[in-house]
Amino acid sequence: MRAKLTYFALAAVLVVYFVLVGSRGVLLIRQGTAVTVAFGVAVLVLPLIGLWFLWHSTRFAHRAGRLARELEAEGGLPPDELERLPSGRVDRASADAVFARRKAETEEDPGDWRRWFRLAVAYHDAGDTPRARKAMQRAIALHRAERRDAQPRPSR
Repeated sequence: MRAKLTYFALAAVLVVYFVLVGSRGVLLIRQGTAVTVAFGVAVLVLPLIGLWFLWHSTRFAHRAGRLARELEAEGGLPPDELERLPSGRVDRASADAVFARRKAETEEDPGDWRRWFRLAVAYHDAGDTPRARKAMQRAIALHRAERRDAQPRPSR
């Protein structure tokens, strides 16, 4: 819950920042000279890119959370079997061992979104965030395809 509150607080701050930057872009455009119009357009593009990124990240987090809730309801969330150092950080060897198991499970059935979800968690625990994100995106895509295939088709 704390992570969600932090995320939404930071998102709100970003939106306010984008509005402020966008208003400066409009003011530059209103100046009417070639240089200020060019700068104004450039300044307006930055908040648009930021809003797109914020929307994309929020949608990803929402979809990943939905998968986690569904997997939890099925009793399929991966157990926390990682050993921790006295500082509380994950022991690297432990994370690598769990990752190797999760990777082998996913290779056995690469069409199962549940296995990709668990692999994404293992990547994250091993400290490989880019691959964790890609694995989670794969889990989301497989889940969406499974749901689409499970819906009844209208008869002709």
